[in-house]
Amino acid sequence: MLTLIIKLILAHLIGDFLLQTQKWVNHKETHKHKSKFLYWHILIHLVTLLLVLQFNFEYWLGVLIIIISHYIIDVIKLYLKSKINTRLLFGLDQLAHIIVILLVVKIYEPYKFNIDTLFNAKTLLFLTSILCITKVSSIIMKTIISKWDLKEYNEESSLENAGAYIGILERLFVFMFIITNHWEGVGFLIAAKSVFRFGDLSKAKDRKLTEYILIGTLLSFGLAILFGVGYEYVLGLIEK
Repeated sequence: MLTLIIKLILAHLIGDFLLQTQKWVNHKETHKHKSKFLYWHILIHLVTLLLVLQFNFEYWLGVLIIIISHYIIDVIKLYLKSKINTRLLFGLDQLAHIIVILLVVKIYEPYKFNIDTLFNAKTLLFLTSILCITKVSSIIMKTIISKWDLKEYNEESSLENAGAYIGILERLFVFMFIITNHWEGVGFLIAAKSVFRFGDLSKAKDRKLTEYILIGTLLSFGLAILFGVGYEYVLGLIEK
């Protein structure tokens, strides 16, 4: 089963990411289902599937399902492009393709999926921790730091919401380092961030900004460590 899943996902990745150029994507977005590159794209997926499956025609039905569904999903995506956030649409598009692949695998190598596993204590604990690391921590930090007004620094050129995304990513890294018992990774991450931040602080020469950044950094890492250690502790109780 695992081998078949890997083969089908590999074929999908090659067709969707490796052998599809930006020119094709732009043409498809402009001409929708009338784009010749849409059909070239589907043909490439067909050839790639046949290659990874070593032209084993035992899988003809699965190949047919994947190809037809891929065309339908891509056409729907093209027509929703202007109505849905691009990042969300990309995620939904790839999720739909993966679901089709898993359904095809189930046809040839039946497997049981117990939905109860999504609601067991370990899974719920992990999902809760991820939510705390990302959204909850961001709100906590925003609430605490909001007492200091640094509007004079907000006018500087910066990517929109970049700080929030950086904070979420660094906390996720810290969390993963902790639950995999690689605490040295936390130290490396702090050191790496300090190096990048040093340039900003040296240019600013402002004690207020330095303190603001240090408070934000320590809060971010502190919350990540708190939730990481808490996850490990509660997981230990569950496994007893």
